[in-house]
Amino acid sequence: MAANDNGAGADFITVGTGEAARQIAVTVQPEASGNMLAHLVWLGGYRSDMSGTKAVELAALAERIGTACIRFDYSGHGVSGGAFIDGTISRWLEETLAVIDHARKTLGTRRVVLVGSSMGGWIALRAVAELVKRKDIAIAGLVLIAPAPDFTSELIEPNLTEAERIALAERGQFEEPTPYGPDPNIYTLKLIEDGRENRVLTGVIETGCPVHILQGMADPDVPYAHAVRLMEHLSGDDVVLTMIRDGDHRLSRPQDIAKIIEAAEGLARLP
Repeated sequence: MAANDNGAGADFITVGTGEAARQIAVTVQPEASGNMLAHLVWLGGYRSDMSGTKAVELAALAERIGTACIRFDYSGHGVSGGAFIDGTISRWLEETLAVIDHARKTLGTRRVVLVGSSMGGWIALRAVAELVKRKDIAIAGLVLIAPAPDFTSELIEPNLTEAERIALAERGQFEEPTPYGPDPNIYTLKLIEDGRENRVLTGVIETGCPVHILQGMADPDVPYAHAVRLMEHLSGDDVVLTMIRDGDHRLSRPQDIAKIIEAAEGLARLP
């Protein structure tokens, strides 16, 4: 299936059972004949989707070097089903693992480079921990773009206003404006409580693979000190941290994209 930039023509897989079942949109771009490179898997950020600039550029890279690329929308995002307010890290992690299983069954995927942006970086780290237990998928590397592991407990909870705390207690959610779109961000009590159960910055993070972190120093959402802290927790891995002095949170400028693509290609080409 050829890459696209709007989710049109995506396959749909069912994740969950009963009332928790939701349809997840997956775009699978197959590898070229004879490909020996790791497949690329895109993990988007909070409220982003697989039609974003970085995701589409990753698919273009895969086409250029002849490997496969898997993109998808979390439930409540893009063209996937499910309600956004039902979303939690555990729920989106379950969908990520289901998508990787789908790629294994349909493409024969055995080695992957996970490319996670913002919240997708957190989910990538959680996914690695789960995949290592299973041993049916090898992780060739991680590319983490402005990664936001533990953002609910580290970046949201400490900065809640009194009004937001009251809203969480009384309504189970609060909203805040965002410069990335006309609709406000919604954060639910369910998301925050589940985030505590999925923390990764609690000890040494063992991925068993090379990791490349790209972080903007002008990021207003995830302080660059957060990336430095993550690097310290990845003490047993081969980690490269690229600081982009004037980079923002999105890192979607041509010069930023070039660095992301270089990192992803380098890891995909590792033996």
